[in-house]
Amino acid sequence: MTLDLYKLEHFIAVCEEGSFTRAAERLHLSQQALSSSVRALEREVGAPLLDRSGGKVSPRPAGESLLTDARVLSGLAHSALQRAIRVDAGDKDVLRIGHTPAVTVDEVTELIYTARESGVSVETEVNQRYPAELTEQLVYGEIDIGLCRAMSPTGGISRDVVTWQPLRVAVPSDHPLASAEKLTLLDLQDESIMVWGTPGNSGYTDFLVQQCRSAGFEPHIFRNPVQGTPPISAVVGTGHIAFVTARPGPAAGGRARVIELDQAARVPLGALTARHLENPSRDAFLRAATNTQLD
Repeated sequence: MTLDLYKLEHFIAVCEEGSFTRAAERLHLSQQALSSSVRALEREVGAPLLDRSGGKVSPRPAGESLLTDARVLSGLAHSALQRAIRVDAGDKDVLRIGHTPAVTVDEVTELIYTARESGVSVETEVNQRYPAELTEQLVYGEIDIGLCRAMSPTGGISRDVVTWQPLRVAVPSDHPLASAEKLTLLDLQDESIMVWGTPGNSGYTDFLVQQCRSAGFEPHIFRNPVQGTPPISAVVGTGHIAFVTARPGPAAGGRARVIELDQAARVPLGALTARHLENPSRDAFLRAATNTQLD
């Protein structure tokens, strides 16, 4: 028995949207055609895959199992097609790197320089991606490496720590703490700390909150309403501060300052990869970049 990739993509869309109506809109299909496709897949599998009894369609146990592998299979097919198109067009091998807003372009650039100094001369293409986009594009082979802080890998994705970086704090240049040469975490107990992810839904935010709790206080968290802005520039003109990994000193054209934290933890720089997709350039890059000192 073989599985129809189109049916698998239909099934994935329904699971991700939680609705046949929204999935049909996403796929540009009629709802009847989509429902028929998924039911045909259930007959092929020989088991019910979806629970349709509630207000939201959700995968049953057999569907959960199939969903993980379906994403991998769909990703393999998509990646193979894109690779064939690039080879036919004579395109050069380009390593496509995505990074979350918590990882700066400067940090990615330093990893690229390190890899090149080690003899990995592949061309690179770097773009910022939100976590959900990062995972999806990795699975479908649209990017090769996803750099993040503390994202948990999902089906078909693995995560390795490339390096650990010292945690520092960015403050606006007119902030009362801006004149300090060094701070402790406890010095931040009365400050409004800007984060990008919601506690409980962001591994990196949870990591930062835990650092504050370990120092003896419950942090005052403010979620940045302008997602995608780098942490250093995001604090400019606000009363907030933010945890960063940038080097200490003036930043954002002098409108902010990065300050050392005494006895601060080191934070991970992780690399997400789709290991079901072979990529020698990706593997060589990560070997060269791992344990790079970015402080």
